[in-house]
Amino acid sequence: MISSGMLIRDIRPDEYAAVGDMVVDVYQSIIPEPLEDYADELRDVAARLDAGVLVWVAEDHGALAGTVSYVPEPGSYGEFDDPRGAGIRMLAVLPAFQGRGIGEALVRACLDRARADGRTRVYLHTTPWMETAQRLYRRLGFERTPELDWLPDPAVLLTAYIYEVEPSA
Repeated sequence: MISSGMLIRDIRPDEYAAVGDMVVDVYQSIIPEPLEDYADELRDVAARLDAGVLVWVAEDHGALAGTVSYVPEPGSYGEFDDPRGAGIRMLAVLPAFQGRGIGEALVRACLDRARADGRTRVYLHTTPWMETAQRLYRRLGFERTPELDWLPDPAVLLTAYIYEVEPSA
């Protein structure tokens, strides 16, 4: 169920630090390995925006509840090389707001943008510990794509999913 008080919007500059910390805190609460250098990347919202990535936040009744980064094309933040693809990165919903449809709304916003951009696929990678997110991805129509899995670190396997975008009617 999606909360009636929810709003998905572009991040504001005064929110960069809070959103970066949100992603680190949510990821570290799920992933048993220390995030180490990856925490710096997760916190650096400005670098994502400078690279052309779109960063959105979800508000629930005026409170920051979640975030996602939409990667409109291959590049420094795209974990894919498909010139017709887009990507989803750094989806995070604060624990107090989970179960309200916020993660789903953020993912759907990415899928809608990919469709509007004329993209044919949306790529994402997740970890084995992000089981709730994986259930969401499968429910929304993402397909598991093991041939695109990779190891950025020997202790962390990133598992791949692809969503085939249906053209706009």
